[in-house]
Amino acid sequence: MSQSFQNSPLPRKPVQSYFHWLYAFWKFSRPHTIIGTSLSVLGLYFIAIAINNPTDSLFPFGYAHGKFTPYSLLPVLGTWIACLCGNVYIVGLNQLEDVDIDKINKPHLPLASGEFSQQTGQLIVALTGILALVVAWLTGPFLFGMVAISLSIGSAYSLPPIRLKQFPFWAALCISSVRGTIVNLGLYLHYSWVLKQSQVIPPVVWVLTLFILVFTFAIAIFKDIPDMEGDRLYNISTFTIKLGSQAVFNLALWVITACYLGIILVGVLHVASVNPIFVVITHLALLFWMWLRSLAVDLQDKSAIAQFYQFIWKLFFLEYLIFPIACLLA
Repeated sequence: MSQSFQNSPLPRKPVQSYFHWLYAFWKFSRPHTIIGTSLSVLGLYFIAIAINNPTDSLFPFGYAHGKFTPYSLLPVLGTWIACLCGNVYIVGLNQLEDVDIDKINKPHLPLASGEFSQQTGQLIVALTGILALVVAWLTGPFLFGMVAISLSIGSAYSLPPIRLKQFPFWAALCISSVRGTIVNLGLYLHYSWVLKQSQVIPPVVWVLTLFILVFTFAIAIFKDIPDMEGDRLYNISTFTIKLGSQAVFNLALWVITACYLGIILVGVLHVASVNPIFVVITHLALLFWMWLRSLAVDLQDKSAIAQFYQFIWKLFFLEYLIFPIACLLA
């Protein structure tokens, strides 16, 4: 296949109805990132409630002892909207800058397929970016700071002349720092401020932050394995291109293994306020499941790699369910 054919635009197929537009928007928002963001917003709320209000920790949605408490869902709703808008801004901006690359690596995305025009993508990104900042500003200072920093890093990741995604280390650092450090610490500080509690970050939040920070590094390096063809064509340097797909695949597995072994050690040593039995059993089970699934992955099969990548995201999702439960059970 000639390079000129690879670079030629795909046939335009604009959306035909309101339903199809919504489905295209759903793809544009990168659903796995939306789910991850939503679970982090809810998971950190559970953790903040468990730490700051242990007597009512089983009633985190604002209703306890027959009456509504100050811990209502309103702060969670505002936080969720701001974070979702910020999420769409970051992933949408990346798609705007990577249309030609996505025509090779991810032709199903709306801009690459022609379902959305460039102008539509720009409008969505601009509106969601503004909305994220406005809602965060109205919701609380810590949330505004978190969203503003996240959007700044997301912009530096995709936009020239900085375009940090060109550099493997900085690209991975962008993704892991936002998902791991900024989101977790920012959300906890925000919820503590909402609950009028101390803004001192407890050990249990540091444990989750470190776990997610390292785990998202594995996600960041793994996501480039199925994208090698387009990245090489457009001179995007990634760990996969530098080290090879097998080396990056193995590295990602061992990084995630280190995450699970670390959090198991936290449970065994009682370093943080979590239920140790629950933490050890659940993470041993997930670690075994991951290695079992990895044995069936054919690195020559792009769809198999993509499926395992989505499986890693599912493990990421599960952590924001398991860890808050471990806190509530402590």
